[in-house]
This record gives sequence, C-alpha cells and structure tokens, in this order.
Amino acid sequence: MFNNDSYIKRYNAKDYGPEPFVTNIRQAMLHNPYFRSALWTGEHLQLTLMSIPVGGEIGLERHDHTDQFLRLEQGYGQVMMGQTPDRLNYQANVTAGYAIFIPAGTYHNLVNMGNIPIKLYSIYAPPEHARGTVHQTKAIADAAEHH
Repeated sequence: MFNNDSYIKRYNAKDYGPEPFVTNIRQAMLHNPYFRSALWTGEHLQLTLMSIPVGGEIGLERHDHTDQFLRLEQGYGQVMMGQTPDRLNYQANVTAGYAIFIPAGTYHNLVNMGNIPIKLYSIYAPPEHARGTVHQTKAIADAAEHH
C-alpha cells in the first residue's frame, strides 16, 4: 500500500534514470518544491517535475530537436505556442488534467494565471536537460541555460 508520508520523507530530487523505476507520478508532482527537477533521464526520454509559482511562468523557449509533453496536476494557466517569438498564435487555457503537446522547434510558454502553484510533469524526447538537473527557481534555471 502507498504511504504518502513515506514518499514525502524520501523525496530528494534524485534522477532515477536510466534504471527501471516506478513512482506515483501524482504524488511526485504535488510534492515537488522545485521549479524544475529531473526525475528520470534515459537515452531517448526524460521526465522532469515542475512547480510554477503564482504569477510565474516557464518562460519563452524553443527546443529545436525535442518534442515535449506537459501534463498539469494542479493549477490554472495559459499556454502560448507559435513558430516565432512574436507570433504565439496558438493559445489555450489549461488546468488540472490537461495535456500540452509541443512539437520540436515550436516557441512556447506557460503562465500561471491562478492563485496556487501549477504542478506538472514534462516529458522530453530526446532528453533536454542534463541528467540530475535540479533548478530550485526560475532564476537559477535561466542562469544555467545562459552558461
């Protein structure tokens, strides 16, 4: 039987890939305190957990060779996508239970429009971030991307 308290105690932002791994993804998302944390990184796939604070955003980005899938577990936001940074002509409001599919080469952003943090997981194929990546805040993530 799953014990929520034991999960909270053992959550340590560890990347369990590329070994076989099973987890309660809902609990992992809800208890992730970090902006971005790689939970599993393999050769062809990566899963990260994200927590977007109230009023925060992922930030405009594009992954040239990586398809991306986002699934929200908590919160409310607006996703914007497009072929150029100034033409994000695909927009949708999203909330818990929504999935977002982002093709490689597409500019995208997700803005938290609600009053609680957005909790989500992101699947990248192929992996986008270094194995074991943990960015406690968006500022730390932005600084890491500029190096």
